[in-house]
Amino acid sequence: MNLRLYPLLVLSVLIFSCSREFSRVQKKGTTEEKYAAAVKYYKKADYYKASVLFEEIAPLLKGDSTAERTQFYNAYANYYLGNYQMSSYLFNTFYATYNNSPFAEEAYYMYAYSMYKDTPPYNLDQTNTLTAIDALQTFINSYPDSKYADDCAKNLQDLRERLERKSYEKAKQYFKTRDPSWGGLSNYLASVVTIDNFKKDFPDSKYNEELSAMQITAQYELADLSLFNKQKERYNQAIEYYNKFIDKYPNSKYLKDLEKLYDKSLKGLQKVAEIEKQIEEMKKQAEAAKAEEVDK
Repeated sequence: MNLRLYPLLVLSVLIFSCSREFSRVQKKGTTEEKYAAAVKYYKKADYYKASVLFEEIAPLLKGDSTAERTQFYNAYANYYLGNYQMSSYLFNTFYATYNNSPFAEEAYYMYAYSMYKDTPPYNLDQTNTLTAIDALQTFINSYPDSKYADDCAKNLQDLRERLERKSYEKAKQYFKTRDPSWGGLSNYLASVVTIDNFKKDFPDSKYNEELSAMQITAQYELADLSLFNKQKERYNQAIEYYNKFIDKYPNSKYLKDLEKLYDKSLKGLQKVAEIEKQIEEMKKQAEAAKAEEVDK
């Protein structure tokens, strides 16, 4: 026999024997045998086989330490397999069922951590992220002195930064598509409002300086393109945003461009005031002419 092939032959025999043994236990084993085999597979990190057997016997075990360990190990087996939705469900179920267990704290942490592992990148829907944040925060509130609390805090920070990035990209998208050809003035206004909301939600964000500069730009352009009766209010709003900006970021790299918009906003207000004066004079003239007609 080729000696190089011998290890492969032995490995093949072992794999076949293990598969046959798993099949036998699954089909003909007692609940006790399946539990023992599942624990053995679990300790050998064969989490798929362990999970299959744990899943089969879980409904058959009621209220003893074996039932408790079966649910706990099965949750972990799914976690190690990367089935994070299932592991979060199983850990949460374990916690609800055995909340006085010595494993209860760890189970709730793993429920929250599984939720964290199942969260998507920032550019996708963040519904799962919000659920994970709630689970992690609840764990910290419930177990503030836990050995897992620091990890939860780090994971919370990561998820909040993900939401921050999502909101930042949304605000930028409105700004990029603010040209009237993309749908009238709606995106100018949406850009301004979205940035306002971002600054309220993330007051200490590293993106606030950039977004504030965008907001002044969008607000000035909105005023410039608006109907006359809305221009005064909107120019004043652009000036207000500018004044707040220079107070907060006196050395900003955006100041040079924003100063130009500030000057244009002042000129816009001056023009509005001139038109208002002309309108007022025309009204007076019309009223005077009307009075003359009555006198006649």
